[in-house]
Amino acid sequence: MNGTGTVEAIHLAPESGADTESVESVEALAGRGLRDDRHFDGDGADLTLIEAEALESAAEGDGISLDDGDHRRNLTTRDAALNHLVGERFRVGGVVCEGVELCEPCGHLESLTDEGAVSALVHRGGLEADIVESGSVEVGDELEPL
Repeated sequence: MNGTGTVEAIHLAPESGADTESVESVEALAGRGLRDDRHFDGDGADLTLIEAEALESAAEGDGISLDDGDHRRNLTTRDAALNHLVGERFRVGGVVCEGVELCEPCGHLESLTDEGAVSALVHRGGLEADIVESGSVEVGDELEPL
């Protein structure tokens, strides 16, 4: 990945299955996750990200609308090639992360959204990442490889 991307939106769900809530900033704690998110100190990735471009492509090409956090990912980014960050460290806002694996869409996502969401986002459903150094993330922050 060359250059930097930006954070367009932040979404948290207070518990599993709950609707996501849009926030302007969030505290990210190493090894624990995002404060007030369903995966904080629990099962699941510390942080999940998805490209705004993938969501736009799913809407335009497949008619799948995943607005306002319906995608179930924490951070929506723009101009960041997330698939290239698997196994790599990157900074987002004041947080250092390491890409763990692609965040492929699952049946749970499809049950909460339009039929076809899973196939529309295969291999572009985002990135699961570990938080390596704590800090905060705000809408508008840069995402850059390290």
